[in-house]
Amino acid sequence: MNSLNKGPLDGVRILDVSTMIAAPYGATLLGDLGAEVIKIEMPGRGDSLREMGPFKDNEPLRWPGLARNKKSLTLDFHKEEGQKIFKQLVAKSDVVIENFRSGTLEKWNIGYEALKEVNNELIMMRVTGYGQTGPNAHKAGFGTPATAYSGFTYLHGFKDRPPISPSFSLADYITGVYVAFSVSASLYYREKDKENGGQVIDMGLYESVFRMMEFLVADFDQNGIIKERTPGLSGHSAPAGTFKTKDGHWVVLVTSSDSTFNRLAKAMKQENLLEDKRFYTNSARLQHFDHINSIVQNWIEYYTRKELQIILDDHGVPISSINSIKDIFEDEHYKARENIIEVDHPRLGKIKMPGIVPKFSNTPGSIQRIAPDLGEHNDDVLGELLGYSAEDIEGFKEEKII
Repeated sequence: MNSLNKGPLDGVRILDVSTMIAAPYGATLLGDLGAEVIKIEMPGRGDSLREMGPFKDNEPLRWPGLARNKKSLTLDFHKEEGQKIFKQLVAKSDVVIENFRSGTLEKWNIGYEALKEVNNELIMMRVTGYGQTGPNAHKAGFGTPATAYSGFTYLHGFKDRPPISPSFSLADYITGVYVAFSVSASLYYREKDKENGGQVIDMGLYESVFRMMEFLVADFDQNGIIKERTPGLSGHSAPAGTFKTKDGHWVVLVTSSDSTFNRLAKAMKQENLLEDKRFYTNSARLQHFDHINSIVQNWIEYYTRKELQIILDDHGVPISSINSIKDIFEDEHYKARENIIEVDHPRLGKIKMPGIVPKFSNTPGSIQRIAPDLGEHNDDVLGELLGYSAEDIEGFKEEKII
């Protein structure tokens, strides 16, 4: 930590007034790339993410990595003095990221129009379940319901069983990536248009997932097809799916093009498949999906995972073991790419967390700090940035403004 590396967003100041995962994760990504991120939390309570598991010795283990590279300022927006302090911060900042239900900031007199009066160049990133407009705009939004609303959940599971939701907060994390890239794009635009560069970015949680499923839109629009749930990669390419090796490991193999299948047939030493009208094109193979998958499975079960990986790597066929987190911790490629890094925690000692991605050659960014304790930077932000005296800050504490 405390590397001298400056990321590409060095000099940008972001006020993160969001909670839980989606919008805060986006702010964290921006912090990884050098932005100064001030996380503003309710006094005495803080972000609800601080209370989410897993835990060790009552320490939330997600918090250090998910809220890293941020300063923590406590501030009560319900109080007029808290709103005043926030506006002073906005005047000295570039971006506000929030995910309150639509209309909440306006109720507190700190909506975009009010903030624009103190900073005409302000960029405000607004994340809600369903966006700021439309008949659902007022509804509470969380990642798992948003994933179901997007059409994603409908596709997953077995046909004779209920649909399956993702086992982690997929929509939240995807939305966080949208937050990071849209804020970055807005900062670039603001550099081009100094007078009219400030703007609002409006993102619904469900939209980040729905945007990835253009195949659903295309197939229903043109063919009237309602794709039903399947347990694997069916309907796009064949062979494709999950296969078991001789030594009991699971792997994923995909042949998303005819040239890839040609290489697979050669690796299997079954070039006769290339002359078979049932298999010689992807469209033909999709008509015989189960058959071609069974041929591949029968071949794979003669090899261990390591043997199979070597053979298919040599032939340029995409394959991967289905990694557990233990596999990942032991993987040499993860180590070489610094995908897992070790940092110091004030109470847990050494802890590991995901590294920074993507990797910039000249401005790689760094982990300047793990996630802060609640209100850890009150004196820093209020004193050094806004110029309040120690007596002022003590008064804010006594009045429970911070």
